[in-house]
Amino acid sequence: MSARFEVLDQSPTPMGVISLRRRRDPTSDEDVYEVKLGDDFLMSSLFTVAEIELARLALAELSAALGPETGLDVVVGGLGLGYTAQAVLADPQVQSLVVVEALDEVIQWHRRGLLPVGRSLASDGRCRLVNGDFFAMAEGDTDRRFHGVVVDIDHSPRHLLHASHARFYQPAGVRRLVELLHPGGVFALWSNDPPDEEYLERLVQVFPHVQAHVVHFPNPLQGREATNTVYVARADR
Repeated sequence: MSARFEVLDQSPTPMGVISLRRRRDPTSDEDVYEVKLGDDFLMSSLFTVAEIELARLALAELSAALGPETGLDVVVGGLGLGYTAQAVLADPQVQSLVVVEALDEVIQWHRRGLLPVGRSLASDGRCRLVNGDFFAMAEGDTDRRFHGVVVDIDHSPRHLLHASHARFYQPAGVRRLVELLHPGGVFALWSNDPPDEEYLERLVQVFPHVQAHVVHFPNPLQGREATNTVYVARADR
């Protein structure tokens, strides 16, 4: 049996002190992994439904657009606890996955096996964990295109971890996304907030097929149902 509470790692970063904690949940008697940035809770392994749905919905939209095509190339912005990346790799049509994570500390948690899915991600030959700024990559000059661009970094298009991310959600940033996608490619975004009509309008101006999926899941800490939003936008073929 593991300890009831343990700080597995804690490191200073330019964004503040990031820490990985593990605690034993008294209700389920299972380990729960939590990430904090300063005093802000970023994520918990208690709540992974929407992170998994983010990948599933993106790949389902790709399948609807392209059919049973193999050799899909996907990029995920934000590694976190790794559940979105794991769900992408569970699709046999995916031939390559690049996961771009701003904090090398998070990548090392996975490589050191501190997180349940870490070693499987780090050892999968299709998966490459890259320490870098996803938003800078999205804005930069690159000839590489992807079938899927999947992002789980900020709390929502309005509630950002850093002010520099704002450009990604503005009209120019949305237009730039199309240049990263193959014809028929899909952009998917996780949000902790309800569907944002203003952001949806920006997506609709660029992508012909746009949906905001509300994902429901239980919140055992509050004894109620909770929701997240997954935006899915598909480019023309």
